[in-house]
Amino acid sequence: MIYLRPKGEDPIRQGDIFVGLPRIDISLKRVLVLVGNKTKETSWAELAPEGKAVSIVAGVRPVAAIVASQDCDALRAPDLTLCEIRPFREVERKSKETQTPKGWKDIITQQARLNQKWFYLPPSPDVGFSDKMAVDFLVTLRVPRAELEELRELRKGRLNDIAEAHFRERIAEFYRRYPYDEWYPLDPVEMAEYLRQYPDAQPFSYQQRVQESSGERLR
Repeated sequence: MIYLRPKGEDPIRQGDIFVGLPRIDISLKRVLVLVGNKTKETSWAELAPEGKAVSIVAGVRPVAAIVASQDCDALRAPDLTLCEIRPFREVERKSKETQTPKGWKDIITQQARLNQKWFYLPPSPDVGFSDKMAVDFLVTLRVPRAELEELRELRKGRLNDIAEAHFRERIAEFYRRYPYDEWYPLDPVEMAEYLRQYPDAQPFSYQQRVQESSGERLR
């Protein structure tokens, strides 16, 4: 498919896929601090003003992740950024009920252009993906580069040239995206139609005044 198998000595680069990296999950409200051989429960709001490093008990679980750092940083930076890889149905909610090849085709091609928060990865036993997966750009991991280089046995594959170029562009699109309410330029009649499909949308004041009167005409 879209994956390559890097040699063990190949340097880490953007698009390399690791399976089994640690994701640390902590609660800011309930922090277990190690004090000698015992633990003390507190909150980060209590710890932050002290400005000191503390040892805490945290949950760690293995996850799949892909290198997001650029190649130049992957060679020299002290830390690397990776994005977590999760089952596609968990990342893209519109795929939960999808069953047919046509349905998958529409989501993989059309939604991949519209939704900038994920990057699709097809199944591959060689990489360790038994199902459709997605890179979740909203979930990142930071790991020491030198230590990651010592764990290259966890690197199961990398994107080929076509996929890597697309992945690089998607990351750029994700970070330069501009959040806006897509309905802002609609005229009153168009806004009324938009609300029929998306009733939770909030018209702007200049749309609200006229939209109410136009709504009466549409009934």
